[in-house]
Amino acid sequence: MLEVRNLVAGYGEVEVIRGLSLTVAAGQIVAVLGANGVGKTTLNKTLSGLLPVGAGEIHFDGARIDTASPSEIVARGLIHVPEGRKIFPNMNVRENLELGSYRRAKPRRAGNLERVFSIFPRLRERAGQYAGSLSGGEQQMLAIGRGMMAEPRLLILDEPSLGLSPLLVEEMFALIARLNAEGQAILLVEQNVVQSLDIAGTAYILENGACALSGPAAELAANPALRRAYLGL
Repeated sequence: MLEVRNLVAGYGEVEVIRGLSLTVAAGQIVAVLGANGVGKTTLNKTLSGLLPVGAGEIHFDGARIDTASPSEIVARGLIHVPEGRKIFPNMNVRENLELGSYRRAKPRRAGNLERVFSIFPRLRERAGQYAGSLSGGEQQMLAIGRGMMAEPRLLILDEPSLGLSPLLVEEMFALIARLNAEGQAILLVEQNVVQSLDIAGTAYILENGACALSGPAAELAANPALRRAYLGL
């Protein structure tokens, strides 16, 4: 579904992503893991067309998209839920969700809204409430729900557990696993190595904008080098 080949990207003359290659197949959870500052968010912005590609190629659903605009990429079904939620605080929950279908899936807005409310019952309860008054966990639910309104073929989740309490982190990873069990392909970009490897099929570990380790998530979880570097074991 997604194939990234030898990607180079960054900000002006500063290269952040250095020759990265990865693939995501239909129905998979693929985790991209690493410490803060290794290029994870830069990768997401490049995949979404928000940053230019310096070199390499990005293919999505058989089409090359590394020169496509962000709106064209969204229209194809590559949907990015950004780090920090980026909700509209002065709009209510329903209005935030409806904006998720602005570029894609607008004719099926009502049905998709009902699906999001079935996945996130708390959002139904707070449909008329200003988004800025929600808790951190509820705002993250809203951000994911807004992404789901666009009927994503591939959903990029950028640090969905960031800033959540341990209990809400557990809930968030259970939700991601549930979405995937329903057939949703997910590119999970996280610092939370342990729980990401628990639910992913494949994982890539980034260091300095390049892939340091990759393979089946279960094998990486048992890798001594990764356990020393990230788990302190």
